[in-house]
Amino acid sequence: MFWVPLAYAVAGSAVGMLLPRAEAYLLPNSTLGVSLGSAQLILSTIASGMMALTAIVFSVAFVMVQFSATAYSPRLVIWLARSAVINHSIGVFTATFLYAIGAIAWIDRRGLGMVPPITVWFAGVLLFVSVLFFVLLVEKIGMLQVTRVLMFAGDEGRRVINRMYPPPGDPRQGGAPSPAGAALPARAPVLATLTHRGGPGVVQAVRTDPLVALARRHDVVIALAVSVGDTVMDGMTILTVHGNGAPPPEARIRQAVELGPERTFEQDPKYALRILVDVAIKALSPAINDPTTAVQALDQIEDLLLRLGRCDLDVGRAYDAEGRLRFVMPVPTWNDLVVLALDEIRFCGATSVQVMRRTRALLEDLRAQVRSDRRADLEYFLARVDKGIRRDFQDADDQRDALEHDRQGLGLSRNRREEAAPDA
Repeated sequence: MFWVPLAYAVAGSAVGMLLPRAEAYLLPNSTLGVSLGSAQLILSTIASGMMALTAIVFSVAFVMVQFSATAYSPRLVIWLARSAVINHSIGVFTATFLYAIGAIAWIDRRGLGMVPPITVWFAGVLLFVSVLFFVLLVEKIGMLQVTRVLMFAGDEGRRVINRMYPPPGDPRQGGAPSPAGAALPARAPVLATLTHRGGPGVVQAVRTDPLVALARRHDVVIALAVSVGDTVMDGMTILTVHGNGAPPPEARIRQAVELGPERTFEQDPKYALRILVDVAIKALSPAINDPTTAVQALDQIEDLLLRLGRCDLDVGRAYDAEGRLRFVMPVPTWNDLVVLALDEIRFCGATSVQVMRRTRALLEDLRAQVRSDRRADLEYFLARVDKGIRRDFQDADDQRDALEHDRQGLGLSRNRREEAAPDA
């Protein structure tokens, strides 16, 4: 976000020009208890130091972006590039530099040898704030640790799950469906079709409440043809309006469907899984060969799948206060989520004993904790994992090791856990 450093630069220049003049006008006889040469040296040192510090911050930001793209996932670049700490750090350093330049130009302009105290002290305050932001920036570098990257993606996934899948009875679910209005009216004519205009765009969010209000006011049903996270092309249908009355204004409908250049976490639980899978399969690539990172990613994936496996995933329908269906959109099924979370890791880690053991432990543990109607998908996927182990591990001992249940990958098998458990 270039406008953040730009705003700081404009503010620093303006204050550097206006504050000394205002102080000279309001406090013409005030002076700081230091020599004129010392004050000028302090301000010039601050100005030159800030330029060097700004270069360091830019270099650190560049290295962070490059490292995250190559080591983890290119989809993490936007998260780091748009970091508030990085943007505000560059802005504060730039503002301090420009302010110090403006203050130096004003000091002793009247030739009286007086040092304006507020002007110099304000430069000191900006220097202290700059040091504070530099410390925050050093802390931000710690986010490059793989554990923190995975925690970040997991936390974003947990937030979107809590937001998108409220528990039963939560007021965010809206009105309950009525028997008469719970389904799309049969043979309801299509009143309007909203298509995308322009270059490719990603569906980042859909504002359900405004669409339901519009549909209720015009007595229609709005059906989204794409899902959050889909990329739409020029001329592609975004949604259709069904009913018998007048369709809502197209501009109002278009405002409720947010398009952008890339996917976001806001309404897309699949995106958090996508990033975790990206980190895992990159760690499993022959160039990196780090199965332990893949196991750590599976820890976060299991937590997200566990939460999703206990939720009502049928959130693609919204009803008005009378229980009549007003909005429909496609949402991922349980099988979609399981395949997204595990299929590529299963394929890329097919020859890793550690990954196979952790994957089996994940599936068996989920099978015991999710809703009963979702266990069949897990059992089918577990059978595929076992089939792949027997195919890819030719040695019988390797097969036996890979078929173990081990939450650490290679740490403690289920048999040892059962042996260590106290007798009932």
